[in-house]
Amino acid sequence: MLHTITEFAGLFVGFRYYLFLKRKRGDIIAPPNRLSIIIGATLGAFIGSRLIGGLENPAGLVQSENILFYFYSNKTILGGLLGGLIGVELVKKIIHEETASGDLFTYPIILALIVGRLGCFSMGIYEETYGLPTNLPWGMHLGDSYYRHPVALYEIIFLILLWMALIKIEKKYTLQNGARFKLFMIAYCFFRFILDFIKPHYTFSIGLSTIQITALPGLMYYYRYIIHPKQLLQY
Repeated sequence: MLHTITEFAGLFVGFRYYLFLKRKRGDIIAPPNRLSIIIGATLGAFIGSRLIGGLENPAGLVQSENILFYFYSNKTILGGLLGGLIGVELVKKIIHEETASGDLFTYPIILALIVGRLGCFSMGIYEETYGLPTNLPWGMHLGDSYYRHPVALYEIIFLILLWMALIKIEKKYTLQNGARFKLFMIAYCFFRFILDFIKPHYTFSIGLSTIQITALPGLMYYYRYIIHPKQLLQY
């Protein structure tokens, strides 16, 4: 129950924070185009989160009696972020909008994720966001007899540190429009790729999970900024 509440709470506070930032800082994108972008992001995130979520457990997918319901009932944040990105880019091509649009969403997304992960943590092993058993001193009982990596807390800590790092970077450097969102996506894809090594999951023959395989195209999409980060700066 708490997980459902925090999931909706995350979406609510994230959107309210987006509206606050939009009023405070303004928006360089015209309202009709921004609305189209939000619709594209929402639809893309919905499809992407369910598609990747449904592919996380191939055995469960094969055994499901209703494939559409199986995909609908499984979701993942990384799939939602990348699906939303695809949805935005498709919409922008349709409406001929060339201005980078992600910066205004970055901090609201981080806030929404933090609130949502609190709900994931509250579910323990009854939500697929728990870690492998560990002997480390901060291992926690999450509903069974093992001390486990509290990966939901790891992600909350990571997101808070990422938020602080982005603020510090923006104070030190003048970034190009869209750079904030690119830095967020690069960092989050890399984090999720690493995090899955300490989470139970179906592992393909190449030694990676669905989430890790999904993270790689995300990193490849931004590869030029990873190799040449100075391209993110405004001169």
